[in-house]
Amino acid sequence: MSQTTGSTSMELSESILKSIHEAVIYADLKGAIQYWNHGAETVFGFSAEEAVGQSLDIIIPEKLRKAHWDGYEKAIARGDTISGRGSRITRATHKSGQTLYVDMSFAMVRNQSNELIGSLAVARDATERYQEERKLRQQVAGLAPSA
Repeated sequence: MSQTTGSTSMELSESILKSIHEAVIYADLKGAIQYWNHGAETVFGFSAEEAVGQSLDIIIPEKLRKAHWDGYEKAIARGDTISGRGSRITRATHKSGQTLYVDMSFAMVRNQSNELIGSLAVARDATERYQEERKLRQQVAGLAPSA
């Protein structure tokens, strides 16, 4: 793969992360946010200045936090996520307090020595799609014959 003349690999990576519309969030092993791109600002409402250094709890609904941290700790112990390579829709919290549905995928991050150093999440707002699909499911369920 070629790079633009004069760009380092790090500069190119940073340009890509700044350009992508999806939220890209990197957190250390303790769950403190270390990277928060413009897409994350758009999806979750927090600026990078507000988010970096904070716990992931700022976007996790309170009633889901225990399950999230249990899963996070298990992923760290395993060194990988159980969800594999796919994404899933989950709930999140916007800065405004509004509940969001986000289509999110996860990965564990390792350094050049192959030591686990954190986690990566890529997300996009799926609230509108989720609500439309839910409405359709309810309409279909209303059409189903009673047993």
